[in-house]
Amino acid sequence: MPDLNTTRFSVAVDAALREAGWQPGRWDIKQAEQWADALRAHVSPAGHRHSVFPAAVEVWAEFGGLRITPPGQGRQVAPSPLLLDPLAGLHLARSLWDLGRALETELAPLGIEGDDRGVLAVDVEGRVYGLDHAGDWYLGPDIDHALTALVTGIHPTRLTNP
Repeated sequence: MPDLNTTRFSVAVDAALREAGWQPGRWDIKQAEQWADALRAHVSPAGHRHSVFPAAVEVWAEFGGLRITPPGQGRQVAPSPLLLDPLAGLHLARSLWDLGRALETELAPLGIEGDDRGVLAVDVEGRVYGLDHAGDWYLGPDIDHALTALVTGIHPTRLTNP
């Protein structure tokens, strides 16, 4: 029997990730570089461009393309399905630029939450954020914490007032 105390994620999060196609060591750098190229090439009508940096490319390489379905009802909030595809945020260069400027960092798209209700983003330090109709949210200091919060329904920290 495996020692569950040495796993990277909790049992519930690990199960949801594996069901979505993730496994330890997953690394699709070719796909991540294709996403990076597509994001770099996109310019918004107002001239905004996406930021692409190593922390984002690393998250895309490991988790990109996954459709994650939370297994339960959530601890504090109802968790939503996730799609980790940076091109889902292709047309949000301005929004990500604005939030990044407010946070004094750069943001890159990570994917979407729910039925296109919110966008997920990662900054140059690997911190993860969510943007939706209710505000801007801090989801964790890294992708592991963010996925745990999103999959298990831990209430995120609001960055902006409603």
